[in-house]
Order: sequence, then C-alpha cells, then structure tokens
Amino acid sequence: MTKINSMPVDSPFHPENTHEYDRWRAWKLAAHPPSPEHLVVPVKDLTAPSAREEEAILRLCRAANMAIYDTGRRDGGDSPQLAEELKLFAAHFGLIDRERHRSMRDHELVDIRVASAGERPRQGFIPYTTRRLLWHTDGYYKYGYPGARPIRAMILHCVRQGRKGGENELLDPEIAYIRLRDENLDYVQALMADDAMTIPEFIEEDGRKRPASQGPVFWVDADGQLNMRYTERSRHIVWADDETTRKAVAFLRELLRSDDEPFLFRVRMKPGQGLLCNNVLHTRTAFVDHDEPEKRRLLYRGRYANRVRAPQPLPA
Repeated sequence: MTKINSMPVDSPFHPENTHEYDRWRAWKLAAHPPSPEHLVVPVKDLTAPSAREEEAILRLCRAANMAIYDTGRRDGGDSPQLAEELKLFAAHFGLIDRERHRSMRDHELVDIRVASAGERPRQGFIPYTTRRLLWHTDGYYKYGYPGARPIRAMILHCVRQGRKGGENELLDPEIAYIRLRDENLDYVQALMADDAMTIPEFIEEDGRKRPASQGPVFWVDADGQLNMRYTERSRHIVWADDETTRKAVAFLRELLRSDDEPFLFRVRMKPGQGLLCNNVLHTRTAFVDHDEPEKRRLLYRGRYANRVRAPQPLPA
C-alpha cells in the first residue's frame, strides 16, 4: 500500500483526526434522512425553484449527498425543452462543468434507454440494456491521467419507467466511509491509497485510447469534501495487491448487500422524478421494457466535475 492522498490534518476524514471525525460522524448520522421518502422534494418549475424548494434540496445534499426532486409530470413526454429545463435546474445548484460524453445527444445530455441492435457506441454497454447494474459511482474510470476530470455530481431524470423492475439502490458514500472506518481504520487508509483501484487502458471502437485510471477509492478535494470512485465489477479492474485492501473491498461488498444498513435505500423513480446528487453509490435492477417504442424506459443523465452547491449567478 502506498501513501494516502493528501488532505488537511484538521479534516474529519484524516485517519489520524479522531476528535473531528467523532464530531462529524455524530452530526452525519443524526442529520441523514431516515427513509427514501424523506429524500423527495416537490419542485413546481425546474427553471426557477422556489426558495423553499432550493433550501430543502440543499439540506438533503448536505445531509445525504442526494435529493429526489418531483415535478409531478407523469405523462412521459420527451422533448428538447425538457432537456434544457434539466440543464438549467442543475446549473441552479452549481452544476455547470458538464461532461462531454460520447453518447450524449444534441441537447448535451445522455438518454439512458435500451440500445437497438447495432447501435454504436452504445451496443454492448450494460446501461443501455435491460440487465442489472452492479454497485458503482458514475465515471469511476475517469481519474488519475492527464485530462481526466473526476465525476463529482450528476442528475438522473426519469422520463418513462419500464413495464416492470428498474429500481435503483442508493447509498451515501459518506455512510460507506463511516461503516468502513468504524470497522477498521486500516480499511479507509487502504482505500485512500494512491494505487487502491486501477481501471486498465481501454480502446474505443474508433481507436481512441482511454488511459489506465489509477487512484484512491476515497479522496478529499480542495474544498475539503469527501469523494468516492468505486465499481463492483470483477472484470477489467485491478485492486492493490495487499491483504488490507482485499479485506476492505470484501467488507464494502458485504455492506452493499446488507439488509441491516438503515441508510441503504431502494427507489423506483416515477416519471417526472429525478436524482440530484454528489455521485452517490447506486445500482439498477434488471427490468422488463414496454413493447411500444413510445412507452419504453427513458432517463436523461448529466454528469459534472463539480459538486452541488448553493445557487450562484449563472454564466452568460
């Protein structure tokens, strides 16, 4: 195990700062919403959230790193106007540094739906199938090489549900950090190591190369915020070759399958609902889609290099 990534010694996430960690831990466990129903905030107008809606979303993102907004629109309508409203809504909460993803459409969001046969570059990637998605944070492979911009936040909006299934499980990374640290301080030190997790080099269909991504699972950014990158996949991933890291990863996997974790939430977002979050751990169960094309499951996703924050003046 190599050295952990640097952070201020007064950070509650520093392995040696027991006093501040205990204070932060007590606040975190008391402030975290007790159920997924407590994550939901009705939002009347995505382009202009009210002060009350804004405060509720920010409070949830501080306490749990996520909020589920609910526009009440259940018609499943898909339009360029909706995409623009979602981008404005995300920007209202400081999310403006949007990823340029290979699968995004003209509206600069990615539509998550089942890809048709031969559709490139989506064909063969699990998010664009009906199969389940294992536990992960988005963009876990975007770290540690020149030009890589770690994904720190995202918006995931449900336009239409599938016929059956497609639930998401959600867990705040700060809760995962607490459970690991409480079990064994060495576990979080191992997962903060600069070589804890490596995603090997990947060659795109067009020949472009995505370099190997090596870095920590947990790291603290310049603003003092704890971030996480993780995937439960077993292929195309290399963990640091030491016993402590192996035990830490095994503990984390057990945690994510636990029936005893009170803050591990399962939700099935309704049309018109969406997740605004600081890149929380999440899954998706397998689903059965509708036969009619106009009814098939559809979500919009935007991923960002910055985190949710209080509203700022929007850039021109």
